[in-house]
Amino acid sequence: MIKPWLSAARLRTLPLSISGIIVGCALANFSINNHPKNFGLTECFGCFHQEVNYLIFILSILTTIGFQVLSNFANDYGDGIRGTDDDREGEQRMVASGIISPKQMKNAMIITAIITLILALLVIYVAFGSENFSYSILFFFLGITSIIAAVKYTVGKSAYGYSGLGDVFVFLFFGWLSVLGSYFLYKKGLYFDIFLPATAIGLLSAAVLNLNNMRDRIKDKKHGKNTLVVKIGSQNAKLYHYGLIIGALICTIFFIQMNYHSPTQLIVLIAFIPLVMNMVVVGKNIIHKELDPELKKVALSTFLYAILFAIFN
Repeated sequence: MIKPWLSAARLRTLPLSISGIIVGCALANFSINNHPKNFGLTECFGCFHQEVNYLIFILSILTTIGFQVLSNFANDYGDGIRGTDDDREGEQRMVASGIISPKQMKNAMIITAIITLILALLVIYVAFGSENFSYSILFFFLGITSIIAAVKYTVGKSAYGYSGLGDVFVFLFFGWLSVLGSYFLYKKGLYFDIFLPATAIGLLSAAVLNLNNMRDRIKDKKHGKNTLVVKIGSQNAKLYHYGLIIGALICTIFFIQMNYHSPTQLIVLIAFIPLVMNMVVVGKNIIHKELDPELKKVALSTFLYAILFAIFN
C-alpha cells in the first residue's frame, strides 16, 4: 500500500524543492567572506571561520521536503475532487484514479502538515534559540504561511493555482524564501548579492511549473484551471519559458561577476547546457504531452545548478 503514497508524494519533485536550501546554506557557510554590501539586521562576515551547524541544514532540508510533499498531496487532492486530473497527461494521480480516497488524502495532508510544522519549529529553535525571539516569531509566521500556500494551490474556492498565480508563489517560495530564508537561519542578515542566486532558483522553479502547465494546457482550460499558460497561450508561454531560463543565466553571471574569486566559479554554468537544449525542445514542441520528460530535465538541471553552486562558489 506504500507505493500509491510514494506516487502521490511525487518523489521526482524533491530535488527541485531542496535546491534553494542547498544554495542558501552554501552561501551562508562557504561563500562571500567579509562582504561590504550587507543591508541585513546584523553584519555578516567570517563565514569560513565559524563552525558549520549541519543540523540547521538537515532540518531545513527535511522541512522543505515536508512542505513539498504536503503541496503534492494537496495538488492530488484538489485536482482530483475537481475532476481536473480525470484525463491528465503524464503520471497517474491517486485521488482521480480512486486508488486513494479523498478522505484518506485529506488525513495524509493533516498529518504531513503537523510533522512539517514540528520540523519547522525545530529548525527555528536550533537557529535562533531563546536569544532571537523576534526572528523565531517571523519564521514561525513564514512556516504557517508556507503550509497555507502549499494547500491553497489547488484546494478551496480561491485556489491560486486556478487563477494563474502559481508561478508567482513558486518563484517566491522555491526561490526567495528558500534561499534567503535558509541563509538567514545562519547569518541573521542578508546581502543584496544573494538575491541573484535566489532569483535564479526561483526562475528555474517557475520554468518547471510552466512546462507542467504547457503540457496540461488543453486539459486545464477544459476544467477551468486558468493557469498562466491558459491565459497567455502556447506561443507566449514559450517566450515566457525562454525568459525564465535566460533570466536565471543572467542572474548567475552577475553574481559571479560581483563575487569573482576563481575561474572554477564558472563551472556552475554547465547546468545551463541541458536548459538550453530544453529551450530548443520547447521551441519545436507541438504535441503537449511530449513535454513531460522535459520537466525532469529542468528540475534535475536546477538541482545540478545548486550542487555546482555550493561546491564552486
